[in-house]
Amino acid sequence: MGTLFLVATPIGNLEDISPRALRVLREVSLVAAEDTRQTRKLLSHFDLHTPLTAYHEHNKLTRLAAVLSALARADVALVSDAGTPGLNDPGYELVRAALGAGHMVTPVPGPSAPIAALVSSGLPTDRFFYMGYLERRAAARRGQLAGVAALQATLVALEAPHRLLAALGDVRDVLGNRQMAVARELTKLHEEILRGRVSEVLEHFERHAPRGEVTLVIAGAPPAVPTAWDESRVRKEVQARVAAGETATHAAAEVAHESGWTRRTVYRLATAEARPGPGKRTAKAQEGR
Repeated sequence: MGTLFLVATPIGNLEDISPRALRVLREVSLVAAEDTRQTRKLLSHFDLHTPLTAYHEHNKLTRLAAVLSALARADVALVSDAGTPGLNDPGYELVRAALGAGHMVTPVPGPSAPIAALVSSGLPTDRFFYMGYLERRAAARRGQLAGVAALQATLVALEAPHRLLAALGDVRDVLGNRQMAVARELTKLHEEILRGRVSEVLEHFERHAPRGEVTLVIAGAPPAVPTAWDESRVRKEVQARVAAGETATHAAAEVAHESGWTRRTVYRLATAEARPGPGKRTAKAQEGR
Protein backbone atom coordinates (compact mmCIF):
# COMPACT_ATOMS: atom_id res chain seq x y z
CA MET A 1 0.00 0.00 0.00
CA GLY A 2 1.20 3.47 -0.83
CA THR A 3 1.94 6.38 1.49
CA LEU A 4 0.31 9.77 1.17
CA PHE A 5 2.97 12.48 1.53
CA LEU A 6 1.85 16.00 2.46
CA VAL A 7 4.58 18.07 0.83
CA ALA A 8 5.07 21.73 1.73
CA THR A 9 6.17 23.88 -1.19
CA PRO A 10 7.57 27.44 -1.36
CA ILE A 11 5.27 30.37 -0.64
CA GLY A 12 7.51 32.60 -2.74
CA ASN A 13 11.22 31.97 -2.72
CA LEU A 14 11.96 28.69 -4.51
CA GLU A 15 15.10 28.20 -2.42
CA ASP A 16 12.85 27.36 0.54
CA ILE A 17 11.96 23.91 -0.80
CA SER A 18 13.73 21.15 1.09
CA PRO A 19 15.90 18.40 -0.42
CA ARG A 20 13.49 15.87 1.08
CA ALA A 21 10.51 17.53 -0.61
CA LEU A 22 12.31 17.37 -3.96
CA ARG A 23 13.16 13.71 -3.47
CA VAL A 24 9.58 12.80 -2.55
CA LEU A 25 8.16 14.74 -5.50
CA ARG A 26 10.58 12.89 -7.75
CA GLU A 27 9.88 9.40 -6.39
CA VAL A 28 6.09 9.33 -5.95
CA SER A 29 3.90 7.97 -8.73
CA LEU A 30 1.50 10.92 -8.72
CA VAL A 31 1.28 14.49 -7.41
CA ALA A 32 -2.21 15.67 -6.47
CA ALA A 33 -2.01 19.43 -6.89
CA GLU A 34 -4.39 22.24 -5.97
CA ASP A 35 -3.22 24.20 -9.01
CA THR A 36 -1.57 22.02 -11.65
CA ARG A 37 -0.32 25.04 -13.58
CA GLN A 38 1.51 26.40 -10.56
CA THR A 39 2.87 23.01 -9.55
CA ARG A 40 3.98 22.23 -13.11
CA LYS A 41 6.11 25.40 -13.04
CA LEU A 42 7.66 24.27 -9.75
CA LEU A 43 8.40 20.75 -11.02
CA SER A 44 9.83 22.08 -14.28
CA HIS A 45 12.13 24.46 -12.41
CA PHE A 46 13.66 21.50 -10.60
CA ASP A 47 13.56 19.21 -13.67
CA LEU A 48 10.95 16.89 -12.19
CA HIS A 49 8.51 15.08 -14.46
CA THR A 50 6.12 13.31 -12.07
CA PRO A 51 2.54 12.99 -13.37
CA LEU A 52 0.05 15.54 -12.00
CA THR A 53 -3.65 15.42 -11.23
CA ALA A 54 -5.86 18.28 -10.13
CA TYR A 55 -7.15 18.12 -6.56
CA HIS A 56 -8.78 21.38 -5.48
CA GLU A 57 -11.73 22.79 -3.56
CA HIS A 58 -14.23 22.21 -6.36
CA ASN A 59 -13.37 18.58 -7.18
CA LYS A 60 -11.88 17.26 -3.94
CA LEU A 61 -14.79 14.93 -3.20
CA THR A 62 -15.15 13.55 -6.70
CA ARG A 63 -11.39 12.95 -6.97
CA LEU A 64 -11.06 11.03 -3.73
CA ALA A 65 -11.65 7.64 -5.36
CA ALA A 66 -9.07 8.28 -8.07
CA VAL A 67 -6.39 9.36 -5.61
CA LEU A 68 -7.13 6.43 -3.31
CA SER A 69 -6.88 4.12 -6.30
CA ALA A 70 -3.43 5.54 -7.07
CA LEU A 71 -2.45 5.10 -3.42
CA ALA A 72 -3.42 1.45 -3.59
CA ARG A 73 -0.66 0.99 -6.16
CA ALA A 74 2.09 3.40 -5.07
CA ASP A 75 2.99 6.54 -3.13
CA VAL A 76 1.21 9.83 -3.82
CA ALA A 77 2.14 13.40 -2.88
CA LEU A 78 -0.37 16.14 -2.07
CA VAL A 79 0.65 19.76 -2.62
CA SER A 80 -1.17 23.08 -2.50
CA ASP A 81 -0.41 25.97 -4.81
CA ALA A 82 1.97 27.28 -2.11
CA GLY A 83 2.83 26.40 1.48
CA THR A 84 1.65 23.47 3.55
CA PRO A 85 -1.22 21.40 2.07
CA GLY A 86 -4.29 20.92 4.20
CA LEU A 87 -3.80 24.25 5.99
CA ASN A 88 -6.61 26.36 4.53
CA ASP A 89 -6.21 24.32 1.37
CA PRO A 90 -7.84 21.06 0.24
CA GLY A 91 -6.46 18.04 2.05
CA TYR A 92 -8.46 17.24 5.17
CA GLU A 93 -10.92 14.96 3.39
CA LEU A 94 -8.14 13.15 1.53
CA VAL A 95 -6.14 12.64 4.71
CA ARG A 96 -9.19 11.19 6.47
CA ALA A 97 -10.00 8.93 3.55
CA ALA A 98 -6.39 7.71 3.25
CA LEU A 99 -6.21 6.93 6.95
CA GLY A 100 -9.56 5.17 6.78
CA ALA A 101 -8.27 3.00 3.94
CA GLY A 102 -5.25 2.00 6.01
CA HIS A 103 -2.60 4.13 4.27
CA MET A 104 0.24 5.88 6.02
CA VAL A 105 0.06 9.69 5.93
CA THR A 106 3.41 11.44 6.31
CA PRO A 107 4.11 15.19 6.45
CA VAL A 108 7.09 16.69 4.65
CA PRO A 109 7.34 19.98 6.58
CA GLY A 110 8.34 23.26 5.06
CA PRO A 111 7.03 26.75 4.28
CA SER A 112 3.86 28.01 5.94
CA ALA A 113 2.74 31.63 5.69
CA PRO A 114 0.86 31.71 9.03
CA ILE A 115 3.84 30.34 10.96
CA ALA A 116 6.32 32.57 9.11
CA ALA A 117 4.20 35.62 9.91
CA LEU A 118 3.75 34.62 13.55
CA VAL A 119 7.42 34.10 14.35
CA SER A 120 8.44 37.36 12.67
CA SER A 121 5.64 39.46 14.15
CA GLY A 122 7.33 40.30 17.44
CA LEU A 123 4.25 39.06 19.31
CA PRO A 124 4.16 36.11 21.74
CA THR A 125 4.41 32.71 20.06
CA ASP A 126 3.95 30.42 23.06
CA ARG A 127 0.18 30.35 22.53
CA PHE A 128 -1.63 31.25 19.34
CA PHE A 129 -5.02 30.70 17.72
CA TYR A 130 -5.19 30.22 13.97
CA MET A 131 -8.42 31.60 12.51
CA GLY A 132 -7.89 30.80 8.84
CA TYR A 133 -9.45 33.31 6.45
CA LEU A 134 -11.56 36.03 8.02
CA GLU A 135 -15.21 36.02 7.04
CA ARG A 136 -16.01 37.97 3.88
CA ARG A 137 -19.15 39.72 5.09
CA ALA A 138 -18.75 42.47 7.66
CA ALA A 139 -21.34 41.22 10.14
CA ALA A 140 -19.98 37.67 10.07
CA ARG A 141 -16.41 38.95 10.37
CA ARG A 142 -17.24 41.07 13.41
CA GLY A 143 -18.96 38.08 15.00
CA GLN A 144 -15.91 35.94 14.26
CA LEU A 145 -13.64 38.50 15.92
CA ALA A 146 -15.97 38.88 18.91
CA GLY A 147 -15.76 35.13 19.44
CA VAL A 148 -12.00 35.32 20.02
CA ALA A 149 -11.83 38.70 21.74
CA ALA A 150 -11.22 37.23 25.20
CA LEU A 151 -8.54 34.73 24.14
CA GLN A 152 -5.19 35.42 25.82
CA ALA A 153 -3.36 34.03 22.81
CA THR A 154 -1.90 35.64 19.72
CA LEU A 155 -4.39 35.57 16.84
CA VAL A 156 -3.34 34.64 13.31
CA ALA A 157 -5.62 35.11 10.31
CA LEU A 158 -5.47 35.32 6.53
CA GLU A 159 -7.09 38.07 4.49
CA ALA A 160 -7.42 39.12 0.87
CA PRO A 161 -5.82 42.47 0.02
CA HIS A 162 -9.05 44.02 -1.29
CA ARG A 163 -10.75 43.36 2.08
CA LEU A 164 -7.83 44.37 4.27
CA LEU A 165 -8.98 47.91 5.12
CA ALA A 166 -12.46 46.75 6.12
CA ALA A 167 -10.98 43.88 8.15
CA LEU A 168 -8.56 46.16 10.00
CA GLY A 169 -11.42 48.53 10.80
CA ASP A 170 -13.37 45.66 12.32
CA VAL A 171 -10.31 44.45 14.26
CA ARG A 172 -9.93 47.93 15.77
CA ASP A 173 -13.63 48.25 16.60
CA VAL A 174 -14.11 44.74 18.01
CA LEU A 175 -10.73 43.85 19.55
CA GLY A 176 -9.48 47.34 20.34
CA ASN A 177 -6.31 49.13 19.32
CA ARG A 178 -3.99 46.19 20.01
CA GLN A 179 -0.47 45.60 18.79
CA MET A 180 -0.37 43.66 15.54
CA ALA A 181 1.64 42.84 12.45
CA VAL A 182 0.59 42.57 8.83
CA ALA A 183 2.85 40.28 6.79
CA ARG A 184 2.54 40.72 3.05
CA GLU A 185 4.19 38.82 0.18
CA LEU A 186 6.33 36.75 2.55
CA THR A 187 9.64 35.48 1.08
CA LYS A 188 8.90 37.31 -2.19
CA LEU A 189 10.68 40.28 -3.74
CA HIS A 190 8.30 42.85 -2.19
CA GLU A 191 8.01 41.26 1.25
CA GLU A 192 6.67 43.65 3.88
CA ILE A 193 6.03 43.13 7.59
CA LEU A 194 4.37 46.14 9.18
CA ARG A 195 4.18 46.24 12.98
CA GLY A 196 2.32 48.62 15.27
CA ARG A 197 -1.06 49.42 16.72
CA VAL A 198 -4.09 48.50 14.63
CA SER A 199 -4.80 52.18 14.00
CA GLU A 200 -1.23 52.75 12.77
CA VAL A 201 -1.34 49.79 10.42
CA LEU A 202 -4.76 50.85 9.12
CA GLU A 203 -3.50 54.39 8.46
CA HIS A 204 -0.52 52.99 6.52
CA PHE A 205 -2.67 50.89 4.21
CA GLU A 206 -5.12 53.73 3.71
CA ARG A 207 -2.20 55.59 2.15
CA HIS A 208 -0.62 52.59 0.42
CA ALA A 209 -3.01 50.15 -1.25
CA PRO A 210 -2.17 46.59 -0.14
CA ARG A 211 -1.22 43.97 -2.69
CA GLY A 212 -0.45 40.27 -2.57
CA GLU A 213 -1.05 37.61 0.05
CA VAL A 214 -1.72 39.01 3.54
CA THR A 215 -1.42 37.43 6.98
CA LEU A 216 -2.60 39.23 10.12
CA VAL A 217 -1.01 38.60 13.52
CA ILE A 218 -2.89 40.26 16.39
CA ALA A 219 -2.01 40.45 20.07
CA GLY A 220 -4.22 38.41 22.35
CA ALA A 221 -6.40 39.84 25.10
CA PRO A 222 -4.45 41.25 28.05
CA PRO A 223 -4.58 39.24 31.29
CA ALA A 224 -7.63 40.01 33.34
CA VAL A 225 -6.94 42.50 36.13
CA PRO A 226 -8.23 41.01 39.39
CA THR A 227 -10.85 43.07 41.20
CA ALA A 228 -9.34 44.80 44.20
CA TRP A 229 -10.38 43.35 47.57
CA ASP A 230 -11.12 45.88 50.32
CA GLU A 231 -10.76 45.06 54.00
CA SER A 232 -14.44 44.29 54.40
CA ARG A 233 -14.35 41.67 51.67
CA VAL A 234 -11.15 40.09 53.00
CA ARG A 235 -12.57 39.98 56.54
CA LYS A 236 -15.86 38.40 55.44
CA GLU A 237 -14.17 35.77 53.27
CA VAL A 238 -11.63 34.65 55.85
CA GLN A 239 -14.20 34.61 58.66
CA ALA A 240 -16.58 32.55 56.51
CA ARG A 241 -13.84 29.98 55.90
CA VAL A 242 -13.03 29.77 59.61
CA ALA A 243 -16.71 29.40 60.44
CA ALA A 244 -16.87 26.55 57.89
CA GLY A 245 -14.18 24.67 59.81
CA GLU A 246 -10.88 25.77 58.26
CA THR A 247 -8.06 26.71 60.57
CA ALA A 248 -7.20 30.40 60.70
CA THR A 249 -3.78 29.64 59.23
CA HIS A 250 -5.15 27.76 56.22
CA ALA A 251 -7.97 30.24 55.64
CA ALA A 252 -5.53 33.15 55.77
CA ALA A 253 -3.21 31.48 53.26
CA GLU A 254 -6.02 30.81 50.80
CA VAL A 255 -7.57 34.26 51.03
CA ALA A 256 -4.15 35.91 50.79
CA HIS A 257 -3.52 34.03 47.54
CA GLU A 258 -6.87 35.04 46.05
CA SER A 259 -6.91 38.66 47.23
CA GLY A 260 -3.28 39.71 46.92
CA TRP A 261 -3.16 40.77 50.56
CA THR A 262 -0.29 39.58 52.76
CA ARG A 263 -0.85 36.39 54.72
CA ARG A 264 0.06 38.12 57.99
CA THR A 265 -2.57 40.82 57.49
CA VAL A 266 -5.26 38.30 56.56
CA TYR A 267 -4.34 36.11 59.53
CA ARG A 268 -4.71 39.12 61.82
CA LEU A 269 -8.21 39.71 60.44
CA ALA A 270 -9.02 36.01 60.79
CA THR A 271 -8.12 35.93 64.45
CA ALA A 272 -9.49 39.34 65.39
CA GLU A 273 -12.91 37.96 66.30
CA ALA A 274 -11.38 35.29 68.47
CA ARG A 275 -9.71 37.83 70.76
CA PRO A 276 -11.91 39.34 73.47
CA GLY A 277 -12.42 43.04 73.01
CA PRO A 278 -12.91 45.68 75.71
CA GLY A 279 -15.62 44.73 78.16
CA LYS A 280 -15.56 41.05 77.10
CA ARG A 281 -14.37 38.14 79.18
CA THR A 282 -13.20 34.75 78.07
CA ALA A 283 -15.12 31.69 79.12
CA LYS A 284 -12.21 30.62 81.34
CA ALA A 285 -12.19 33.96 83.13
CA GLN A 286 -15.93 33.72 83.72
CA GLU A 287 -15.57 30.25 85.16
CA GLY A 288 -12.99 31.54 87.66
CA ARG A 289 -15.36 34.08 89.24
